[in-house]
Amino acid sequence: MDFKEQVEHLITTAQFGDLIEFSYPIGYAHWGVYDGDGYVVHFAVADENKLMNTFRGFLQTVFPVCGDLLLGETKIRRQLLSEVNVPKGARVSVSNSQHDIQPSPPDEIRRRLNGLVDREFTYKLLTFNCEHFATFVRSGKAVCNQIPGKPKNKECVDATELFSAFVPAY
Repeated sequence: MDFKEQVEHLITTAQFGDLIEFSYPIGYAHWGVYDGDGYVVHFAVADENKLMNTFRGFLQTVFPVCGDLLLGETKIRRQLLSEVNVPKGARVSVSNSQHDIQPSPPDEIRRRLNGLVDREFTYKLLTFNCEHFATFVRSGKAVCNQIPGKPKNKECVDATELFSAFVPAY
C-alpha cells in the first residue's frame, strides 16, 4: 500500500485522540494526534518567510528525513494527513499500543489540543519532541519511547510541565 492508500485507510479507521505514527525509513517516527475528518495535529515547521522556506528545502534535500528538525522552530498545526511532509518510504498508522499510557477522556484531549494548536516551540530531539507532544495530548503525560538508552514509558516531567502551561484549566 502506498502512502496515499495508507492515509485513506487510516481516515476510515482512526478515532479522535488516536496516536498517529509516521514511521520513517531510517528507523524513527514522527507523531501526531488524530483530530477527526482526516486531520492530524502535530509538530510542524513554524511560519517562515521565502528565504527560510528555500533554506528548509535545501536541508530536506541534503538531509531528506530530518532537515526540518535542524531548524529547531516548530509550530503545533492542525493539518490534513495527506499534506504532512514525510520522506519517501514513510508509513502512517494508528499506534496507540506503542505506549503504556491510559488515554484521557475525549474532552480532556480536546482541551489539550485546543490549548496547544498554533503555539510555537523550540524542538529538542531528546527532551521536547513530537512524540512528547502526542502522548501528552492523549494522556496528560509527555513520553518518548524512541530515544536510545532511555527507559520506555517514562514521563518527561519537564515536557509535561511546559505543555501544561499552555492548556487552560477547567
